[in-house]
Amino acid sequence: MKLKEISFDELENFALTTDEATFHQTKGWAKLKEHNGWKHYVVGLYDDKGSLTSAALLLAKRVPIVKKYMFHSPRGFLIDYHDYNLLKEFTEEVKKFVKSKEGIFVKIDPYVMYKQRDLNGDLVKDGTNNSDTVDNLKKLGYKHFGFNLMQDALQPRWMHTITVKDRTVDDVMKDMDSKTRQILRKNERLGVRVREITRDELPIFKDIMQHTGERREFIDRPLSYYENMWDSLHDDGILKILIAEVDFDEEIENTKKEIEALENSIKERKKQYEDKSKPMNEKKYHSKQEFEKNEIKRLEKNIEKTKDMKEKYGDKPILGGILFLIYGKEVLSLYGGSKAELMSFQSAYTLHFAGVKYAIENGYDTYNFYGITGDFSENNPLLGLYLFKKSFGGQVVELIGEFDLIISPFWYHAYKVSYALYHKLKNIKR
Repeated sequence: MKLKEISFDELENFALTTDEATFHQTKGWAKLKEHNGWKHYVVGLYDDKGSLTSAALLLAKRVPIVKKYMFHSPRGFLIDYHDYNLLKEFTEEVKKFVKSKEGIFVKIDPYVMYKQRDLNGDLVKDGTNNSDTVDNLKKLGYKHFGFNLMQDALQPRWMHTITVKDRTVDDVMKDMDSKTRQILRKNERLGVRVREITRDELPIFKDIMQHTGERREFIDRPLSYYENMWDSLHDDGILKILIAEVDFDEEIENTKKEIEALENSIKERKKQYEDKSKPMNEKKYHSKQEFEKNEIKRLEKNIEKTKDMKEKYGDKPILGGILFLIYGKEVLSLYGGSKAELMSFQSAYTLHFAGVKYAIENGYDTYNFYGITGDFSENNPLLGLYLFKKSFGGQVVELIGEFDLIISPFWYHAYKVSYALYHKLKNIKR
């Protein structure tokens, strides 16, 4: 077998035949990482018949103090991790290649499920078990960073997904919590609508993320980051940004129709009650009439509230947005946010549902809500993130984690020391 540098077309054509394909192994992703100082190499291992058996995108970045390179293969190699001999051959060839480029180590975080779990995060009896992939990597000298539970890795090890392959929107909705279905229908009635933005509208999404960062106490990326993402990924159909808006005029009109329907119901029931030839339960009649009259009062108050909000926020204010990355067999929700002052609309439900429908209508296998934690206890401060995603149905996915393939033990140790020092100084400066 022989390792060669290959083109991105060769890489992506091969990737789409595997289960490990993600947007991380595309030309666009490599282009995006260039803005942060990463060089890239694309390699493939060919067998004696000239067939491509495995491949990888290798990103390389110079380590400032030691003046050598750290390598990262985002979401790991495109290879059958169960095939020990193939993995061994590929590993040995990658080590030679990276060493020739002054590399210290290669970090991988394979897109490979560890053990199959259900909606509640419990192991599925007799479910898929890829423990052998971890064993194979360890046997070949990869350093495993363990089975972390929290969000303390380069990419999430724990995710929540919905399988949408060969299913309809109604099929998926049946698996949702009743509360989630209720919120989706309510938002539809209230005039919450989703649309895709253009590049010129990126400041809108940046503003959403800025508000979210201030509320959740994280530092958002600059607008240039989103512009670079767009320029690297959008034209290849990988990136899509959706925003949710509420049309207050539509909400008012829909509420008026509800009031009209209730008024007609009250009149019709009164007419039936006064028709003595059709006896009606006295108690039930007055109870139902009273209930619907109170509903009318509540809806009239809602109209006044909506008019006040319209005056304050405009005819069609933006509620929130999500950045999706679409590649291979899945639609993935990378990150998003919402405006605090309009969070009562719970636009995240409508936005994610739009992503789910897109996945179904365009023939994808999976909708990926992306990162959660593996701690499902009530005292986990991030439990709410999981519970929100769980309300849509689906399953928890646990990946096998991060590994380092160490090329030079001496320089690897030096890198670890310098890395710790660099981040200590950075935190002091911050």
